[in-house]
Amino acid sequence: MRAAQTADVLVAGLGPSGRALAARCAQAGLTVRAVDPSPHRVWTATYGAWADELPPWLPESVLAARVESPGAWTTRPHVLDRPYAVLDTAALQRSLSLESVTVTQARVRSVGPGEVVLDDGQRLRASHVFDARGVPVSSESAQQTAFGVVTDAHTAAPALEERSAWFMDWRRDNGTTETDAPSFLYAVPLDDERVLLEETCLVGRPALPLAELQRRLATRLSARGVEVAATAPVERVRFSVEGGPRRHDGVLGFGACGGLMHPATGYAVAAALAAADPLASAIRSGSDPYRLLWPRSARAVATFRTMGLQVLLGLRPTEVPEFFAAFFDLPIARQRAYLSGRTDVVGTLDGMRRVFGAAPSGVRWSILRRIR
Repeated sequence: MRAAQTADVLVAGLGPSGRALAARCAQAGLTVRAVDPSPHRVWTATYGAWADELPPWLPESVLAARVESPGAWTTRPHVLDRPYAVLDTAALQRSLSLESVTVTQARVRSVGPGEVVLDDGQRLRASHVFDARGVPVSSESAQQTAFGVVTDAHTAAPALEERSAWFMDWRRDNGTTETDAPSFLYAVPLDDERVLLEETCLVGRPALPLAELQRRLATRLSARGVEVAATAPVERVRFSVEGGPRRHDGVLGFGACGGLMHPATGYAVAAALAAADPLASAIRSGSDPYRLLWPRSARAVATFRTMGLQVLLGLRPTEVPEFFAAFFDLPIARQRAYLSGRTDVVGTLDGMRRVFGAAPSGVRWSILRRIR
């Protein structure tokens, strides 16, 4: 079958990462093709990000809520002096316009250097091909799971305990004991009227089942006097936190599929949004996109982050809140370096060193066991 005309950029997958790359490359004047089996599927997931991670081109209308100082509870309460944003998912999708992108609705059979082969045998070609199809969930991969309910702010108030949001609340009023794998409450405003209350397993291999998280959430909310209507909207989350290879068979991945997901937190959307414009500029200038996305410093930080994932997977249940107590006691600049600094080798290493030094001896031994 004859191949379609060559474009500058071809993006396989139109989730948040792929759509951001396609839209921003088109905005930069590049000819862009994109392929996805459901290109107009409406996104329903909740996306949050630290406000300072978001690129300046993102319109204010995309922010559904902003929390100046979210709370955390580990072995004790913390205030995180770093603004946190919850995105309006529909507004985000609309802001990433595909008006100037040639979109093909189809399934991809294979992705290779310079071309994508569709299920019907058609070949789409481009000077630069990016795989943004996400990462399949498998039983072998470390995963994040969550079960949440959406309720009105008045109903949610007892769970928040006069906080604007809980970034993480590790307290065990969710019916667990010290021998159970821990989970935390993530409680954030979705707008002025609605709040998401979500029980989250940060990482697990295997991760906690959604039914168990649903049970824990119900127990926690009942303990705090929160009565959620049986008809309340729910959110179910399950994804692999172990991203795909940065480059495979000559094709550069993007988003979670290309290693932009933080393996110890599961955050990926803000990193993809921030990387889209520099990547488009590199393509326009004839620079190597891989070198732009993955300089030596970024590859080093990715290695340290993977070590962080292994540490989290190896902690005993009682050590998880202790570990995060040490982390949230870090200066905000060091928290930012580890959570968001893709190329900040010094800041990432210093943050890890400080957490190790501040953690209880049992946590330190667990860390050493995982990184030796």
